[in-house]
Amino acid sequence: MQEPKKFALIGAAGYIAPRHLKAIHETGNQLVAAFDPRDSVGILDSFFPHADFFVEFEQFDHHINMLKFSETTPPLDYVSICSPNYLHDSHIQFALRNEADAICEKPLVLDPENIQSLAQLEEVSGHRIHTILQLRLHPAIIKLREEIRYSNRIHDVDLTYITSRGHWYHVSWKGDLKKSGGIATNIGVHFFDMLSYIFGPVQKVEVHHHSAARAAGYLCYEKANVRWYLSLERGDVPSSSEKATYRSITIDGREIEFSEGFTDLHTESYNNILDDRGFGIEDTRTAIETVAQIRTLPIVSGSERHPFLAKALSSEIG
Repeated sequence: MQEPKKFALIGAAGYIAPRHLKAIHETGNQLVAAFDPRDSVGILDSFFPHADFFVEFEQFDHHINMLKFSETTPPLDYVSICSPNYLHDSHIQFALRNEADAICEKPLVLDPENIQSLAQLEEVSGHRIHTILQLRLHPAIIKLREEIRYSNRIHDVDLTYITSRGHWYHVSWKGDLKKSGGIATNIGVHFFDMLSYIFGPVQKVEVHHHSAARAAGYLCYEKANVRWYLSLERGDVPSSSEKATYRSITIDGREIEFSEGFTDLHTESYNNILDDRGFGIEDTRTAIETVAQIRTLPIVSGSERHPFLAKALSSEIG
């Protein structure tokens, strides 16, 4: 039987950390150390109560460094990174410097220019940088990709994702454009990756609206023209929905159901990484370049505005 892999985790108090902890546990591996400047990490008791925990990065850094020289403790294999987006780059470098692979939440980096430097570091260190692109593993998305693969037409697509967030969101690092990249980066990057994964290379990017709580635009891919809309506003959720989150993708007027089945995809992602079948640096490039363009392009009043955007703007005016 294979020995459990040794993990450390950065960002243990974060929103997404429980999915990583669950994935490490369900794949039969061991968390040996965790770090977060906040100490609300009781979730560790559910999975790894004996893991060492640090609230000061310097102490965490020292502890991980000492593991490399321990004669009784096996070396670290992976560092899982669930920290704020703007820190991903430095925490990935931390993992590789400590002779471990990195498993990083989205987005891998905020600036596309940093992708190349990480690729060079990966080559020099001999260790891998993995990322979580869980929508690529969703059964409905896999099925759709196979359908589009054999299609010779350009499809008309509407993508809508509304995830209600309270006032806290805008006070936290997620509401800081420089730290999160804004709404299109923080909550949209997975969907932009999904779109390019299904429909091919991006050929045109338009931005029709970009604020702290909403973003919308138009994307042309090799096999699709996409109107997209992202929102944090509860009032944007259709009245017919009983949930605070609404996901919808329609292709040529046909609704693709992928609202369920998200919770276990991190474990599947970890299984793939452990089997050397995970997603790496180059897999993230298109989506990171897309959201970087969305952050910097001027707003245009495109004729292909998403209907949810028109409704939201009219309610603001009203």
